[in-house]
Amino acid sequence: MTPMNDDAPAGPPAGLRERKKARTRAAIREHALRLIREHGYAATTVEQIAAAADVSPATFFRYFPTKEDVVLQDDLDILTLEALNAQSRDLSPIAAMRGAAASAYAAMTEQDLERLAETTRLTFSVPEVRARAVDELTRTIEQIGGAMAVRAGREPDDFAARVIAGALIGVIMAATIPWAADNDLDVGEMFARIDAGLAQLENGLLL
Repeated sequence: MTPMNDDAPAGPPAGLRERKKARTRAAIREHALRLIREHGYAATTVEQIAAAADVSPATFFRYFPTKEDVVLQDDLDILTLEALNAQSRDLSPIAAMRGAAASAYAAMTEQDLERLAETTRLTFSVPEVRARAVDELTRTIEQIGGAMAVRAGREPDDFAARVIAGALIGVIMAATIPWAADNDLDVGEMFARIDAGLAQLENGLLL
């Protein structure tokens, strides 16, 4: 057994490490989107993004498994899940999701909204990103399904909770896909359409 060295320097506190990781992730994404704006998605390489963010390509892939993920993965899912967990347990799943979406939208800054509009346009206009988005949708359904299951006091992989999550995501897709690649995309309108779609689901999908 190696003796303990009381003089060995301690690593940075966990909170500091997480903040540093968040800053690195944000920097990679910021430089990636800037390069994509300047050169286009196809002409922008992971090596270029890593160099601009002053990290190695290996570090890039620790934060984003693929180049497509640098467009797809943002803080909106985190904000929405946090808001969902904060909703009253007395609310129905759909009402809780409507409240969570409204809270997430209210928490976003003008810069956040502009970035979301940009990444949404890229998602629906770049074939590679759009294809990868299917994997992200699967992950989102799993996350929301797990949150819904916890709200109901069930196991995280509960089938009924997953079905509800799938219905919610289906409504969100139906409300946004037809016009999401529009260059004049208005994120406020996007959230309004999402809420209208969820309201229709809540009312029993009546025409």
